[in-house]
Amino acid sequence: MGCATAKDDCCRIMGPLPSGSQPLAPMNPAQPSDPRIDSLNAWLAGALGPGVIVNPPLSTDASFRRYFRVHQNGHSWIVMDAPPEHEHPAAFVRMAGCLEQLGLSVPHVLSADTGSGFLLLEDFGDCTFTRALATGEDETRLYTLAVDTLLALHTGWANSKGLEPPPHYGEEELLREARLLIKWYWPQVIGSPCPEETAEAFDTAWREVLGAAQTLPSVLVLRDYHVDNLMVLPGREGIAACGLLDFQDALLGSPAYDLVSLLRDARRDVPADLARAMFDRYLTARSDLDRASLEAAYWVLGAQRTSKVIGIFTRLWLRDGKPGYLRHLPRLWRLLEEELARPELEPVRQWYDRHLPSSLRQALGAPQGI
Repeated sequence: MGCATAKDDCCRIMGPLPSGSQPLAPMNPAQPSDPRIDSLNAWLAGALGPGVIVNPPLSTDASFRRYFRVHQNGHSWIVMDAPPEHEHPAAFVRMAGCLEQLGLSVPHVLSADTGSGFLLLEDFGDCTFTRALATGEDETRLYTLAVDTLLALHTGWANSKGLEPPPHYGEEELLREARLLIKWYWPQVIGSPCPEETAEAFDTAWREVLGAAQTLPSVLVLRDYHVDNLMVLPGREGIAACGLLDFQDALLGSPAYDLVSLLRDARRDVPADLARAMFDRYLTARSDLDRASLEAAYWVLGAQRTSKVIGIFTRLWLRDGKPGYLRHLPRLWRLLEEELARPELEPVRQWYDRHLPSSLRQALGAPQGI
């Protein structure tokens, strides 16, 4: 399983630029120095020795994290800058150790100052699943690998001993996330904040359906399990060939969550027949799960996640100045309409049809040229 090399003017940081990202220009010497870069270089000198410094990061994404690639004596590493006031570097280190104990491939943490938010990591190279798919890799093979890795994660966690469990991904957190849509998207298409009574009706509708997501045995949920966060690792066999990124916010929750994150991707159209085949592959391997319960959780959590991501992508535009994410809104509304058509989502569908009808679901689009 390979990955073609793109011809770029700069190296990639742990994969291609995320959707909506823009390369950052080299630092102008006349500009003020970045205090975090200065601190990071001082820390890096202690970790790798003098003379190894980072250049400005080459990409931005949906988080506050920045990544750098550094070289020394023919070796390369990834340096993560994760400001602890915004990110969770200690959780990244803890969860990386947990996933390694489960036999999964994550960037090994070579050195860390979690108080400052600086981590020195194993370099997984440049080839995300997204990039591999764009360069002709077999789609079924990559999604099969992703599902098999997810199965190893879920069954491994169920059989693990001595690993400290993270908090539960329960109804209140799921509801808080779904509310991001009415917090960020609603005001942009309605012109005013969501009225309290309408927001309460939103909560009530979701509480009626979220119980379906809580019936199955809990597993470790990485929460952003999709092709942008999976790496092709040449020279490794089986699930070891799938590298995992962005797992620091893992919680205990439904086995359907990461499955729907992978197969109903906010950034990429997954063919319906492939999604069905991968769902069936997962279920066949999990004979302990009831199909009807897994399907109900899959569709309910799909609608919850899609609602959340519509809110997040709107926030990335408004708060963080990243309008490129708006290009995905038509896909997200299409996904949500498919999800709302399921009988499990009937109360939520009624709320959307009454308060955010079709005319308002495509009202916010990407700026011209994005």
